[in-house]
Amino acid sequence: MLNRLKLGIRSKITLGYIIIILCLLAAVVILNNQINSLQKERNYIIKYDSNVQTLTNEIEKYILDMESSQRAFIITGKQSYLEPYNKAADNWKMDFNDLYQRMTDKPSQQEKLKEIEETIEHWIATSGEPTIQYKKDNNIEALNEFFKVDTGRQDLEKMRKLFDSFRSTENAYTQAKASQLDKQNNKLTSGLFGILILVSIIAIVIASGISRSIVKTITEVTQTIQEIAATKGDFTRRIYVNTNDEVNDLANATNILLESVEKREWLQSNIAEIVTKYQGVSAITKLAETFLSEIAQKTEASLGAFYVREITEDQVQFVKKAAFADGDDRVGMESFKMGQGLIGQCALEKRMLFYDNIPQDYRLIRTGLGEVRPHNILLIPVIFENEVIAVAEIATMTKFSKLQQELVKQVTETFGLTVNSVLGRMEIVRLLNESRAMTEELQVQSEELQTQSEELQMQTEELTMINEQLEERTKEAESKSRELEKAKKELEESAEQLILNSNYKSEFLANMSHELRTPLNSILILSEMLAENSQQNLTDEEIEYAQVIHSSGEDLLALINDILDLSKVEAGKLDIIFNEVNMSEVPVQIEHTFAPVAMKKNLAFHISKADHVVDVFYTDEKRFHQIIKNLLSNAFKFTEHGSVTLAIHQLTPQQLTNNMQDISTDWLEITVSDTGIGIPKDKHQLIFESFQQADGATVRKYGGTGLGLSICKEFAKLLGGWITLQSAEGQGSSFTLTIPSLPNGIEEEHCQKLAMNEVAVTVVEEPIAEQPKEIEEALQQEVEVFQGKNILIVDDDNRNIYALKTALEKRGMSILVAKDGLECLEVMHAHPDIDLVLMDIMMPNMDGYEAMTIIRQQMKRIDLPIIALTAKAMKNDRDKSLQAGASDYISKPLNLDQLLSVLRVWLVSKGS
Repeated sequence: MLNRLKLGIRSKITLGYIIIILCLLAAVVILNNQINSLQKERNYIIKYDSNVQTLTNEIEKYILDMESSQRAFIITGKQSYLEPYNKAADNWKMDFNDLYQRMTDKPSQQEKLKEIEETIEHWIATSGEPTIQYKKDNNIEALNEFFKVDTGRQDLEKMRKLFDSFRSTENAYTQAKASQLDKQNNKLTSGLFGILILVSIIAIVIASGISRSIVKTITEVTQTIQEIAATKGDFTRRIYVNTNDEVNDLANATNILLESVEKREWLQSNIAEIVTKYQGVSAITKLAETFLSEIAQKTEASLGAFYVREITEDQVQFVKKAAFADGDDRVGMESFKMGQGLIGQCALEKRMLFYDNIPQDYRLIRTGLGEVRPHNILLIPVIFENEVIAVAEIATMTKFSKLQQELVKQVTETFGLTVNSVLGRMEIVRLLNESRAMTEELQVQSEELQTQSEELQMQTEELTMINEQLEERTKEAESKSRELEKAKKELEESAEQLILNSNYKSEFLANMSHELRTPLNSILILSEMLAENSQQNLTDEEIEYAQVIHSSGEDLLALINDILDLSKVEAGKLDIIFNEVNMSEVPVQIEHTFAPVAMKKNLAFHISKADHVVDVFYTDEKRFHQIIKNLLSNAFKFTEHGSVTLAIHQLTPQQLTNNMQDISTDWLEITVSDTGIGIPKDKHQLIFESFQQADGATVRKYGGTGLGLSICKEFAKLLGGWITLQSAEGQGSSFTLTIPSLPNGIEEEHCQKLAMNEVAVTVVEEPIAEQPKEIEEALQQEVEVFQGKNILIVDDDNRNIYALKTALEKRGMSILVAKDGLECLEVMHAHPDIDLVLMDIMMPNMDGYEAMTIIRQQMKRIDLPIIALTAKAMKNDRDKSLQAGASDYISKPLNLDQLLSVLRVWLVSKGS
């Protein structure tokens, strides 16, 4: 122990005294710990015995309390006597569990406790709870029968005996522990005397050992130094001292000096030997091989490679010139660039790299018996004038010592000069050889140049002629460029004129829509009111006249809508919105719309949808329905006998062409077939053109404008599909709509900018089925909603005012009239009890937008319903009206049922 510590002679003496004192202190501490341990054991026994006695007494007390409380309740019948019973019943179990946990190291005692627990629970189950319940039920007879036997007393007696046995066992355990403590006390006394004797012996031994180690160490150092001096420079000898004191420090310092001198001697001799080996070598390959061979011998390397810098095409790379222990698969890379791999990094950093954690996939070193994995790798840059001109890499199966690494480092410090000298000599030889070769080549080239000079003279004359021709063509090209520039400007002016004309056309159609819809609005409303004959003062002939007027007005409205739709399609400004379409609802909607028409014409109407049709289809739902309704309307119009059929099915992947699959994987075919008049084959293309029908007789017999199929064809293109026709004259017709499912729409359509002056989307009026009698009665009852309501009509057209006022007053509403926005505000100030406002948009002085904004913001009439009306149905009018403050929006001409429905919704909403 003393030899391993760093102790001086004085410290050793002092340490001896300290050890003796520590031994004495240790003896005192051990004795004190033993005394404390005995005291803790005795206190634990006392506390344990007290707790066990207390818990057993508490449990027994709880049971006795339960018994006395039970008997008191049975005698008196008072609930207050049950409180001790219930409290004891709740508490005895907790104390019992505590006592049971304290007996974990005494299985026999736990068995007794389990028996006590079973006895108590048996008493509670057979004596305590039943007798209390008998008393609560006033079952005196059962109580008398119970106390004749009184089995509970036996349980209590058994419990007392068990507790007495349990306590006796615990007392015996306590006595045994006390006797054990007395024996430990006697042993402690004997141990104290033994420790004192042991400390005395230790003190004597330490004093003797310290004095002997000091004298022995000094003698060993003196003898070793004398032996080194006698050998006359044998630096391999070392001084060995077993102690760790001042004498040992002197020996270690001497050993370090000897080791340093020995290493320096080894380095100098090996460096001189290696340098001598490669003196006079003139080839870089031979130089590299000699260097690797000598370095491998001195460092015990097993594998090596030597790379020399070469510059080719402005790129620096290192090429392998020699290898040590090279095999068939050759050692290392053939070349590398600066910074490529570890060896390239060594050249980049210009410092020696050493690695001892070799990867598992590193090259194996071959021997005659097999292959061995290297343990260390050393990468050495060869530097000349601060430039790396070569890199060597060596590997060993053992380990490179610090001394071997230092040897390699010192050898390479001067090796760069040798490498550069050899390379310079080789470069001179190479240049000399090249100079000779170039002289011979120059002689040959001189003769070739003479021949080429004659040929160039002839080519110069030819180029002069070609140049003159090119100048003429350049002048012609410049003239044509000026003509093209002029034509380009004319085309741009024409394009601007076309855009302007398109805007004029859109504005003209919008204005014409306004001018046509305004009088048409009055015609439709008044003719519908006359046809209803609510006053019962018209003859049947007059009612028929009114119906003819109303029907003609609706035809005129449909014609206006078709013209506007066709205009928007031609202008490329029709808005297409691709959304989800529930295909399961399409047959129901179509049947609801056209079943009354089929019934009226006494035609069979069949709708079929294949099972494999997808439930959700992505297209423009509005245009999709408009195409189907136009095709069905034509089918019913041109069919007098037979049937009309609508068939929906989905194309299979085998039916899709490559182009169709590129667009979408889901395609639908909707076929509308009829048994009508049919279409001649030479008219199949004609009917899809605007304002064209099969022939003049068809126009005279069935009417129409010839726009429906043209619009359907254009809509189908916008949806990404097409319409085909199969028909023969007198054999009916079959129109097939084929469209793809496009969740993301058609990119070209989305890229078009919304035109602010574009005419709004035309609403295709659906045929209105005749209302059942029950529905008419229900609508008649809802007239009460309109009774007494104050409606303000704001319009600058007297015809519209008259028509609306007449229609609304018949339903019990009070009508106020204003001719523009200013008059509207005045009327509202004078009549604050107005229930709803019908607001026209295009008016003089103040239009509807400004009037609605003032009503909402300045007059604070937030809850007042305002219905915006306009005949100039621009595409963005609806959003603009709602932003200005309109509650709803209806375009002219008005459908009276639609107007009343909107009024009913907003009046009921305002009332609620």
